[in-house]
Amino acid sequence: MKKVLGNLERQLFSYTQLRGLRTLKTGDLTKILQINSIQERKLFDRLNGDKMITQVRRGLYLIPQKLPLGGKWSPTDILAINTLVEDQKGKYQICGPNAFNRYGFDEQIPTRMYVYNNRLSEERTIGSIAITLIKVNDKRLGDIEEVKTREGEIGLYSSRRRSLLDAVYDWSRFNTLPRAYQWIEKEITAKRVLPKDFVEVTLRYADVGTMRRIGFVLDKLGIQKTLLAKFRKVLKPSSSFIPLIPSLPKRGSIDRQWGVLINGDW
Repeated sequence: MKKVLGNLERQLFSYTQLRGLRTLKTGDLTKILQINSIQERKLFDRLNGDKMITQVRRGLYLIPQKLPLGGKWSPTDILAINTLVEDQKGKYQICGPNAFNRYGFDEQIPTRMYVYNNRLSEERTIGSIAITLIKVNDKRLGDIEEVKTREGEIGLYSSRRRSLLDAVYDWSRFNTLPRAYQWIEKEITAKRVLPKDFVEVTLRYADVGTMRRIGFVLDKLGIQKTLLAKFRKVLKPSSSFIPLIPSLPKRGSIDRQWGVLINGDW
């Protein structure tokens, strides 16, 4: 049943729809609606509690362009993330399970959004959208793909090749080893990811351990030696070895070329 709006509520929605506004902040309505700050706060709290608008943070609210039947509304995941990160004057890219599902690596549909960004590290819920914000250095942001939603919002996802890299780099967070090695093999075999591009993105965004693991996997897949030589120019000789699959017991043969303990297969 559609909720009956009071006079202030009608004025708020008329004002935002007339001007095409998607957000309102504390203080925006006092002069427009000729109300004081306490009345404004109660109005925002009432509409947010009734799920007719959505609080992004205290003092910032997302407003629907048009109220749906029944009156209850929640923003799309992309709108929620865009608004949150823009408010923080930051950069982001959707990553992890959301990207893995998008590119067909994993069929499991995530129940929350995972977002690399350069501002926040926390769990956040905006409307019905649960978000895990993962703060990273600016240098680890990049290699993205733009996705336009039906509502016209532009979402930023880690690219296909970048997502493969992140599945190895951030394996402990996303629980993706050894599955990530299978994904790399399938994507390169199907030519959806070119070895040259994958090597370049690894050189740019990986740490030493990730580079050694990916170098080992690409070597086993028979990738051109000239491409793998780019890794060797960066990697320094080491007497220590890292496990190919960190979650398994550290027992197996050693690949001294890559400094990898082969403690499992993929």
